[in-house]
Amino acid sequence: MHTNKLIDEKSPYLQQHAHNPVNWYPWGAEAFEKARSEDKPIFLSIGYSTCHWCHVMERESFESEELAAVLNAYFVPVKVDREERPDVDRIYMSFVQASTGSGGWPMSVFLTPELKPFYGGTYFPPDNRYGRPGFKSILGQLAKSWHEDRERIVESSVGVVEQLKQYARVSSESKTILDQAILDSCYFQYRRSFDSKLGGFGGAPKFPRPVTHNFLLRYYHRTKNQEAMDMVLFTLRAMARGGMNDQLAGGFHRYSVDAHWFVPHFEKMLYDQGQLAASYLEGFQVSGEESLAQVARDIFRYVQREMTHPQGGFYSAEDADSVIDPAHPHEKGEGAFYIWTKAEIVEVLGQQEAERFCRRYGVEENGNVSEDPHQEFPGKNILFQARPAEGNFEEAIAKLIVRRNTRVRPHLDDKILTSWNGLMISAFAKGAQVLGDVQYLNAARRAADFILETLYDGSTLLRRFREGEAAIPGFLDDYAFFTQALLDLYEACFDPRYLQTAIRLTDRMLELFRDPADGGFFSTMEGDASLVMRMKEDYDGAEPSGNSIAVLNLLRLSRRAGNDRYREDAERTLNAFGTRLKTAPTGVPQMMVAAQYSMSVPRQIVLAGTEPAPFLTEIRKRFLPEHTVIVTAGDGEMPAVDGKTTAYVCENFACQLPTTSVQKLVELLQ
Repeated sequence: MHTNKLIDEKSPYLQQHAHNPVNWYPWGAEAFEKARSEDKPIFLSIGYSTCHWCHVMERESFESEELAAVLNAYFVPVKVDREERPDVDRIYMSFVQASTGSGGWPMSVFLTPELKPFYGGTYFPPDNRYGRPGFKSILGQLAKSWHEDRERIVESSVGVVEQLKQYARVSSESKTILDQAILDSCYFQYRRSFDSKLGGFGGAPKFPRPVTHNFLLRYYHRTKNQEAMDMVLFTLRAMARGGMNDQLAGGFHRYSVDAHWFVPHFEKMLYDQGQLAASYLEGFQVSGEESLAQVARDIFRYVQREMTHPQGGFYSAEDADSVIDPAHPHEKGEGAFYIWTKAEIVEVLGQQEAERFCRRYGVEENGNVSEDPHQEFPGKNILFQARPAEGNFEEAIAKLIVRRNTRVRPHLDDKILTSWNGLMISAFAKGAQVLGDVQYLNAARRAADFILETLYDGSTLLRRFREGEAAIPGFLDDYAFFTQALLDLYEACFDPRYLQTAIRLTDRMLELFRDPADGGFFSTMEGDASLVMRMKEDYDGAEPSGNSIAVLNLLRLSRRAGNDRYREDAERTLNAFGTRLKTAPTGVPQMMVAAQYSMSVPRQIVLAGTEPAPFLTEIRKRFLPEHTVIVTAGDGEMPAVDGKTTAYVCENFACQLPTTSVQKLVELLQ
C-alpha cells in the first residue's frame, strides 16, 4: 500500500488521500521548497471529505498508477481541505471562476513555484469525455508547456494575480448613500427571480440560501410588504415537503438537482442545518405556522443525535455517498443510505400500513425518480411529502428509522470548525428563545463552552478541532460567526460572560482583520507568506460572508454597549462595499440585512426586575429583528416599579411609560 505525506494530517479529507499513489503534500513550506528546488509547477487539488465529485476524481485519477506517475514526475502535488483552509480556497477559486466562468469542487489549479496560478478547472475526467479535456492530456500539455515556454507562463501568472487583486479591491472612498431605494432594488431583483410555482429563486439546481430569507423577512418587517414574506414562507414549505429534507430523521441535504426540491445531492452540511433551522424559526415567528417550528425541531433532533461531539461541539458534515451493500464496503452510491424500494417498506410496515405510508411519501412500485442520468436510483424511491398526511405516521417512521440504521451510515466528517459551530450555536440559541425549550439552550451553551475551552486562549481563536488537536489560526468568519453566536446566546440566557467574550473577540477581530486604509475586513490576518493576496470576501452564498456578519455584530454591539467606534467601523465597511450593495444587491443579502439594521431607528425593551420570564415569552413570540432586549435587576436608572418586574419600551432613546403588565407590553409592541 502506498503512503504519502498526508498520513500525519488531521483533516478527514486529507486522510482519505493518504494512501493514493500520488505523492501528495499538505499545503506548506515543504511542498513549496520542493517545487522551487526542483523547478516544478504545483498541482493544487482542493476539496472536502463529503464531496461526491472529489471521490469520483480520486477513484478515476488519483488512484491510477499511470496518472500518479505523471503527476509525481512533472509536478508537486498538493492537497487542501477547503473547510480547513478557506483562505487558500478563496484565492484560487476566484482565479478559476474568472478564467473559466464557473467554479466548484474538486478544484484543480496549476501554480508556479511562487504559488501564482496559471491554469485551472474543477473536475477533470481521466480521459477526454463529456466535452471536457481529460486529466491525462492536460497533464501532458502543461508539463510540455512548462518545459518549453516557462517564461511566458510565469509572466502571465504575475499578471493574473495583479488582476485578481484589482478585482478584489474595495474602497470606502466612493460614497454610497444607503437608503430605502437600495433595499427596494434588492427586493425587486428577488421578486423577478422567484419561482412562484415551486419556490426558491432561479431554476435547477436549487440551493437553499438562507441569507436570502434573512433579507426578505427583515424587508417585510420594515415595509409590511406581504409578498416579501410570502416568497420566503412558500419556499420554506416547498423545501420541507421535498426529498431534500430527510423525511424520516430530519436535517437537510445540500441541494436539489431538480427544480422541485425532490432529488437531492445527499450530503448534509452543518452550516445548512444551522442557517435553515434559524430560517424556519423566523418563518414560524412571522406566520405562526406550527409545521415550520416542527421542521426546526427535526433539524435540531438530527444535529443532537448525529452531529454532536460528546463534549458538545458540532461535527462538520455527512457524506453524499454511502455503502450500497455491506458485503461490498468499497462500492458506494449517491444517497444509498436514504433511498428505498417499495418491497422493503412493505416488509417493515406490513401491506396495509405500507400502502398508507407510500401514498403520503410518493413511493412507487418501480421507483419514483424519473430523471436519473447517472442511473443511481433505478427501482428506488426518494421520500417526499406527495400528499397531505392522513393520520399519524410516527410509528411507521420509527420502524423505518430502525431498519435504516441497520445500513452503513454515510462517512462522518468529525472535525469541529469554529465558524460553522457559530452558525449552529446561533440556531440553538434562537430555538431556545422562540420554542421555549431549555434543551436547545443547553446544546448552545455546551457547544459555545467547548469552543471557548478548546479553541480559544483568551486572545487567539483557532479554527479546527479534531482528535484532541486544536489548530489553524482563525479567519474572519471564525471570529465573526462565533461572536454572533455569543451575542445570540447572551440574548437567550443573559449570562454576562458571553457578552464580555463577544466584545473581546470583536476587539481582536478589529486588530487582526480590519483594513484601516480602505475599510472592510480581510478574510485573513497579515503575515502569511504562502498567500499571494489578502482577500475581502463579500459574497453571501451557502454561508454568509465574514464581512456581512462582522458589520451586523458591530452594529448590535454598538447599540448594546453604546460604543460609537463599533458603529463607525460598521459604517465604513458598509461604505466600502457600497458599490456592491447598489449594483449587485442579491449577491450580498446578508450585508443588506446589516445595511437595513443600520438604517433602523434604535429600539430597546428594558426589563427591570427579578421575574422577566413572562415578558420574555411574549417578546420572543414576535419577529423583532431590530429590537435590543436588556434585562436588569431593576435597581438602576430604570427601576422595578413597586418591586414588580417592569417593562420599558424605548424608541430612538425616548421611552414610553413603564408597565408591570405583560398584556400592556403586548399592546406596546403592536
